[in-house]
Amino acid sequence: MSNATNPGKGPHGTSGSGWENGGMARERIVIGLNGSDDAELLIRRAARILERTDGGELVAVHVRTTGGTAGESPQVLEAQRRLVNDLGGTYHTVSATDPARALLDYARKSSATHIVVGQSRRGPLAGVLAGLFAGGTVEARVVRGAGDVDVQVVPRVPPQRNAPRRRPDLGRTRVAIGFALAAALPALLQLLLAAFDHSVATAVLIQLAGAVAVALVGGLWPAVVGALWSSVLVNYFSTPPLGDLAISDPQDLLSLAVFVGVSVAVAGVVDGSARRSKEAARAQAEAATLGDLALGASRSEDTLDGILAEALDVFGATGAGVYSSREGTAQGSSPTSGLAGVRGADGRIWSLVAGAGDTAGWEHGVTGPPGSTAEPVDDDTRLVLFGREAPAVESRLLGAFAVHVKAQLERRQLAVSRREVLRLAEGNSMRTAILRAVSHDLRTPLAGIKLAAGGLLQRTVTYTPAEERELLETIDECTDRLDQLVGNLLDMSRITADSVRPLLGPVRWSEVVAPALRGLPDGTVRVELPANMPTVEADPVLLDRVIANIVENAVKYAPGSGITITGASDGMGAATLDGYPSGELRIIDHGAGVPAGKVLEMFQPFQRLHDRPQATGVGLGLAVADGFVRAMGGTLTAQETPGGGLTMVIRLALSTGSPGARHAAGQPRQEAT
Repeated sequence: MSNATNPGKGPHGTSGSGWENGGMARERIVIGLNGSDDAELLIRRAARILERTDGGELVAVHVRTTGGTAGESPQVLEAQRRLVNDLGGTYHTVSATDPARALLDYARKSSATHIVVGQSRRGPLAGVLAGLFAGGTVEARVVRGAGDVDVQVVPRVPPQRNAPRRRPDLGRTRVAIGFALAAALPALLQLLLAAFDHSVATAVLIQLAGAVAVALVGGLWPAVVGALWSSVLVNYFSTPPLGDLAISDPQDLLSLAVFVGVSVAVAGVVDGSARRSKEAARAQAEAATLGDLALGASRSEDTLDGILAEALDVFGATGAGVYSSREGTAQGSSPTSGLAGVRGADGRIWSLVAGAGDTAGWEHGVTGPPGSTAEPVDDDTRLVLFGREAPAVESRLLGAFAVHVKAQLERRQLAVSRREVLRLAEGNSMRTAILRAVSHDLRTPLAGIKLAAGGLLQRTVTYTPAEERELLETIDECTDRLDQLVGNLLDMSRITADSVRPLLGPVRWSEVVAPALRGLPDGTVRVELPANMPTVEADPVLLDRVIANIVENAVKYAPGSGITITGASDGMGAATLDGYPSGELRIIDHGAGVPAGKVLEMFQPFQRLHDRPQATGVGLGLAVADGFVRAMGGTLTAQETPGGGLTMVIRLALSTGSPGARHAAGQPRQEAT
């Protein structure tokens, strides 16, 4: 069932849809929400209306009133916002004392063509009172004030028979003390009255003061009990005939009746004030906590572990955990727990995603440890507090924590997806570059091998021994080049896949420099290493490859310039690595050098100096060297050589003498594979 106004005429004789910019305006549907759990019905009804048009805009407006804030659920509001966003609309929040006027004002400012509101759930008597004192229900006032905007009133789902709304709790201790005062204070006041002559009015006023005191401490019901007990005492001890519950004077009966009525009324006012005061203090603390959560989220500091740690302080729990479930069939008749998680009575497996404090012992579907509280985050996730059963007054704050937990879980999923996308993009770039290398750089040595081998296989051609040796040397040289190219490609793929696992231990520079220079003609590189250079922590195989690649790059781009390998006698570099002293090895050439703007590009895969196509290799030597040095926890930097040229500096942490000692001291240990 729906009810709509008859659209009036616009200023130009058109219907309520109007005209914009010389053409028919797009539909703009404003949905009035009040934070109730049946808002999904209104949102989907508005979406269906929009589907029947040629397109338009969906605008959800949550009108927040002072009286309706306490009953709002953060999870419900978040679900409404997500639903509106999924449908392509926008979600807005407006604070107002008159929801109907606020909704109409927003609709006019946004040039709405339709307004969708829900039917009031008020009973017949409440509807009559609203018509007498407020001008009617919210939907009725919206219909009357909409003018040429179409209004559709959607019947709400009949409310379930829930427990009556609880009043703010003053606390059991405070109420118990109130009842004790209600029993003792009237008797003490009556003893005080017995010490002097007094009238019935005096006794009533003194007992009224006692009733107010009881109301301040224990609230309404202790005050009511105290007022009734006080009326009995005043009747028996202060109203003629004394010592009898009978009342001879009708005025005394009226005085006692007025006393009880005034006591109850004053107690009600005092009780309401005390409850509102406590509720306001709780709301202030809740607002401060929500502000901290919002501030942390805006600064990207609101991590999941941080939220759980804050929940421990806010709710006074001994532990807090986030549990996620996956479908599974229970083995046996009772829930069992293990390393994989907790198997609930419904057959679902609940695993701990994150936790703070003591999080042992919770099982979904069973009672669990005494005092635990499980708050739904979504259908498959629960926020569990241990050691504290959160009361109903804290449900809204707990719901806000659940919303932030949901946001953090989504942020984690986005981070994982982003890393996966970046990895796929890097993989695609690597595959493209490898294909390019295979299509050109790898075919060059293969062509040389093919040409030399084919020449040797020709029986119609006679070669001299010198020519045969030259062809064989060509095959050997091209084979070495091909082996080096393939090795660099494989190493770069390992670095890109983050699968390099060095076996770190004490290594002397001299032990790896000599093998790295094997195969180079004598005199190509001059080694000037001090004999007392301390050991560094490295993988000798990877460090050999690093030095070999850097030297090969220097020989290739600075031939005949004089290449020197040196290091400081004390092994100390200009900086430390992760707080540890470092040792340095310098590979110096005196070639043309590298422009400052090209230094960073030099370490990128498939980059050659000036991108010269005639250069041998695929531009992976320095990229592989940099990746291996980083895997060993060191750095590879480039500096300008005084007088011209390039100096490559390898810096690694000094070793303490035992394998993996630096990592045992606090750095992550990487095992060899």
